[in-house]
Amino acid sequence: MNYAKDILGTIGGTPMVRLNTITKEIPALVLAKLESFNPGSSTKDRMAVKMVEDAEADGRLKPGGVIIEGTSGNTGMGLALAAIVKGYSLICVSNDKQSKEKFDVLRAMGAEVVVCPTAVAPEDPRSYYSVSKRLSEETPNSWYVNQYDNPSNSKAHYEQTGPEIWEQTDGKVTHFVVGVGTGGTISGVGKFLKEKNPDIKIWGIDTYGSVFKKYHETGIFDEKEIYPYITEGIGEDILPENVDFSLIDRFEKVTDKDAAVYTRKLAREEGVFAGNSCGAAVKGLIQLKDELKNSDVVVVLLHDSGSRYIGKMYNDDWMKSNKFL
Repeated sequence: MNYAKDILGTIGGTPMVRLNTITKEIPALVLAKLESFNPGSSTKDRMAVKMVEDAEADGRLKPGGVIIEGTSGNTGMGLALAAIVKGYSLICVSNDKQSKEKFDVLRAMGAEVVVCPTAVAPEDPRSYYSVSKRLSEETPNSWYVNQYDNPSNSKAHYEQTGPEIWEQTDGKVTHFVVGVGTGGTISGVGKFLKEKNPDIKIWGIDTYGSVFKKYHETGIFDEKEIYPYITEGIGEDILPENVDFSLIDRFEKVTDKDAAVYTRKLAREEGVFAGNSCGAAVKGLIQLKDELKNSDVVVVLLHDSGSRYIGKMYNDDWMKSNKFL
């Protein structure tokens, strides 16, 4: 008999699919790594379980403990799966720009959800960074995950996602493209792939309102780059320790509108029902098409499922209210 001992055993081994229509302007072979096939519908399942297991191993997370994390939703879902299987409680702290579906799913999986305002500085006591830390200090037998600076985040992708991409492309991958938020995916995969072949290009997709691109190009953390944006899951107003800028060859910014429109185009033109950051990743790749040639093999990682964005990017009224349609 062939079965997983629990839901965590189904994480990883996600499929790779060629994109044909939406990428017709791109001369290279474009392959999408569909991370929505993970049980929590996103790539964050990988690092969430890795962070939990590493914390268990070194005693930071004790039996019957409370897991506390600031999350835009997907990491929270991965943590919820781990908490259920391993017997922990979970408090997820998020911000009010995230889709209602994300909060509903987290609550359905038994998590307590605390919602904070988006338009405040990271050091503001109301920010979801500050609230997460405060709750971890106030809650007995709790563990603050801190996915932004937790090395187990990128380690999960170094150990799992990178090797999968290398094997699935038979080592022929020339470019890896992914949206950057905590930095775990791009840094973990990038480290593995560059160890295999230093010529592989690692491209990060950023959003307007985020500091990554300018910091990568100039070394300057420019607060003038920071302002509210709609795109979910990528971009930051801080520099997470998991973002290894030395591994990233370039950043490309994508507008909120283009990210939303291309999220819908993925579904309509490829049958890939993906999330908001996935549309940004594909549009960013298209913007860089002149950098590619026929012999290139590009892997673009699509983080999550469109099910988390039904009330937003896949809703005509929401799109029109934001002047995206």
